[in-house]
Amino acid sequence: MKVESETARLRRVASVIALVALLVVPSVATEFHLFQATLVITSAIALLGLNLLTGYGGQISLGHGALYGIGAYSAAILVEKWGLPYGLGIVGAALICFVVGFLLGLPALRLEGLYLALATFAFAAALPQVLKYKAFQAVTGGVQGITLKKPEAPFGLVESPDRFMYFLYLGVAVVLFACVRNLIQGQTGRAIIAIRDSPIAASSLGIDIAMYKTTTFAVSAMYAGIAGALGALAVQFVSPDSFPLFLSLSLLVGVVVGGLASISGAVFGALFIQFVPNVAEEVSKAAPWAIYGVVLIGVIHLMPDGVAGFLTRLAARYRENSPINRPIGPPRKEHP
Repeated sequence: MKVESETARLRRVASVIALVALLVVPSVATEFHLFQATLVITSAIALLGLNLLTGYGGQISLGHGALYGIGAYSAAILVEKWGLPYGLGIVGAALICFVVGFLLGLPALRLEGLYLALATFAFAAALPQVLKYKAFQAVTGGVQGITLKKPEAPFGLVESPDRFMYFLYLGVAVVLFACVRNLIQGQTGRAIIAIRDSPIAASSLGIDIAMYKTTTFAVSAMYAGIAGALGALAVQFVSPDSFPLFLSLSLLVGVVVGGLASISGAVFGALFIQFVPNVAEEVSKAAPWAIYGVVLIGVIHLMPDGVAGFLTRLAARYRENSPINRPIGPPRKEHP
């Protein structure tokens, strides 16, 4: 119990320090850096939803890039075409993606592992072509996409729109992260993990596997939709080519790099997928993806359980070597 209390205390201290640092960022960062930080927050929300499905639920999805795109297009259509407020546009995108995720979760009852991954991969491959279809051009804008206006702070609370969006996105992310944390630590989270570890044992305990699987997929899709809606408002533009297959693969890479079944891993994964490709391009203009691949292989080799797992192991080693935890005096001799 002492180790658990120390671990919880360290996590709380780290969370408070991180939150204070995030609140200080706008006072020292430029507008461009604030824009990058906003994109990191949106990616972290999407990775959190995917980690709920894959890390905690054990279901592999290669279609979350498409769900991200559906959320982005839903918000763009609701705001620009229908004239709804930005808040309602984000809520509408979340509800639409929740329904789509629930429908996608139905095949997950019969498909598992690589078969489910291929099914969701097909969904991600089909979405850009559907968005370009002539019959939907009046709504989706076709290949031209939809341009959005950047939301402004109400009552002039913040002069810069980028600062307002940063604080708004940060507040949304804190709420969503807290919701997942409470979900995982509650009875629902224990049921989701039990289904992942042993569906037969979970069924014998009376857990409704069909309901939990479909609901987990729906909640995960809702998080991806919220991230897509926030990302569309930040970039101020959506088009079919904005959501390629690589986006789904990149989200899965972010989950693995950050750490499976780790809430904080979503933040580390978001930092990786946002900045490592840019750094790789600066290192080598001719072969940026080769550099990206080398970095990814190195991270997986050095941190097989992700960045969050690596930091957890470092904290555990620190506690073991801490003078507080060392016994006083010579070691005891065990009697035979």
